[in-house]
Amino acid sequence: MPTDPRWETIGPPPLGLFAVEQVRALRDLAAGRERRKIARRAAPGDGHAVLVLPGLLAGDFSTAPLRAFLRDLCYDARGWKLGINRGPAPEKLRALDDRLERLFDRHGRRVSLIGWSLGGIFARELARAHPERVRLVVSMGSPFRDISATHATRLVPLRRGSTPLEENRDLQTWLRQPLDVPTTSIYSRTDGIVHWQSCLEEEGPQRENVEVECSHTGMGFHPAVLEVIADRLGQPEGEWHPYGAPPGHPETDSLRRAS
Repeated sequence: MPTDPRWETIGPPPLGLFAVEQVRALRDLAAGRERRKIARRAAPGDGHAVLVLPGLLAGDFSTAPLRAFLRDLCYDARGWKLGINRGPAPEKLRALDDRLERLFDRHGRRVSLIGWSLGGIFARELARAHPERVRLVVSMGSPFRDISATHATRLVPLRRGSTPLEENRDLQTWLRQPLDVPTTSIYSRTDGIVHWQSCLEEEGPQRENVEVECSHTGMGFHPAVLEVIADRLGQPEGEWHPYGAPPGHPETDSLRRAS
């Protein structure tokens, strides 16, 4: 492995996890009773806008259960309304900027961003470009540390120009840079699509990694993930604290596990 962490190449998860990914996702989807319990015990939201971005080759249909959960908690949860996510394209990135601006102007307050897989990378870059409009970012199984550390890019190769992702050191270095807004990266060591190590945020103020045990495809509706998201969105704006710690708790541990 290269000694320079900016050039780290992690690689996709084991094929064994990939092989059982869809079976585990169906099990995660079936946990409706647990999702309802979380919705009942979660504190009501403050009504601010939440923009939810789908993963590669997915659209707003995939995030509908998550948005319904957030609307039940009184958040104004919105899809990205850009069809299927086929990777970065200039026209979609401009449209995403416009959507964030409209939500910000409509509510007169900052917008929370939630992104699943590639959608989480989009959410991070949207927050990087417009930190004044973003309240916080939650990513789910997003390989911003090494975007090539996923089986998805083998099926749909994402390239910047003609350079393979695993060789594009400038892109890797850029994507893993910390943001100026609070960030939570949710990851699973049993993720069959994205290698969990590629989802880890560097330690620092107002950023954290939260571990859950679920499939990649099931993250958008897994009870443990929903519980983390509800907790993160429920913090008063400007009063961020690590997951599982009371307000004012010193940020001594950026790696936490959701029960």
